[in-house]
Amino acid sequence: MWLLMHICCAPCDIYPLKKLREENFGIVGFFYNPNIHPYMEYKRREDAARVFSDKSSLDVIFSERYEMESFLQRVAFDVQGRCRYCYEMRLDSTARTAKAKGFDAFTTSLLYSRYQKHDMIREIALAVSERHEIPFYYEDFRVGWKEGVTASREMGLYRQQYCGCIYSEKERYA
Repeated sequence: MWLLMHICCAPCDIYPLKKLREENFGIVGFFYNPNIHPYMEYKRREDAARVFSDKSSLDVIFSERYEMESFLQRVAFDVQGRCRYCYEMRLDSTARTAKAKGFDAFTTSLLYSRYQKHDMIREIALAVSERHEIPFYYEDFRVGWKEGVTASREMGLYRQQYCGCIYSEKERYA
């Protein structure tokens, strides 16, 4: 089975990739994260994903769309609902890409982070799956949290200190 896996960042991709390869899935990554702000933070995370892709022999589709303005316009008047929209825009793009490129299903490395809203991600992914008529592969990758953190440090990968959006950056310091 071939999965297109949305990659939120390189450190969060390590354990899911390892686990899925152990289960004999074929994996291609998909880096699409217009929520990340500021732009240089986005570039740092994209660069880290490229480094990890090389180190792990993972083919990755890097979206050329950095639609930060669309993200901000959508969430500016609904800051509390920003995570729902953020998950949906990224998962929707992943599902559309997976369907268009003939993958069997899609998944996301967001399911690795213990800081993400796991139930919300799953709920949205299942709705997106139905809308685009492509299966969503669900697995709770949080069990590999420590292993992934250790591996990312050993590889010297950039480890960001907040989820990505300008609001989560503020919350980091508040």
